[in-house]
Amino acid sequence: MLYAIISEDHPGTLAQRLAARPDHLARLEALHEAGRLIIAGPHPAIDSDNPGDAGFTGSLVVAEFSSLNAAQQWADADPYLDAGVYARVTVKPFKRVF
Repeated sequence: MLYAIISEDHPGTLAQRLAARPDHLARLEALHEAGRLIIAGPHPAIDSDNPGDAGFTGSLVVAEFSSLNAAQQWADADPYLDAGVYARVTVKPFKRVF
């Protein structure tokens, strides 16, 4: 089943986000290579693909997992959590219609 992982950043954590980004992307690449990643990306803090110093307000990942518990465990191991970037992470089932 698909699950949406919706994360919100603590304000002012762009430096921590950038430092943890390689490890964060490696986990997403593994999901992609396994054919389980549907979409992933950050929410820019301003109306721009490249927000510069404005940074980001969070992230969205939609991917396939065997259960809600498995999706939650994957989300709980995100390097952005360890780096103090994410203030909150919500994981919930997602039904793809289109």
